[in-house]
Amino acid sequence: MTAEQSVLERLRLLPPERRREVLDFVEFLLAKTQSEPPRRSLLGLCADLGVHITAEEIDEARAEMWSGFPRAVTS
Repeated sequence: MTAEQSVLERLRLLPPERRREVLDFVEFLLAKTQSEPPRRSLLGLCADLGVHITAEEIDEARAEMWSGFPRAVTS
């Protein structure tokens, strides 16, 4: 049995007011799916700026950024 068949089978067991709730939820999921813009990587966002960052530069920036962060004390 496919997921669609399973949903339809269970939907038929619900009273009419609950079926409307299911329809509302499906419409919500569709709207949410259609409104989500595709995500771009940081590299993709900076590609047209002519900025070229190396892995070493990223590592240096991370080390500098986290250098003052308190470390957990282990016994």
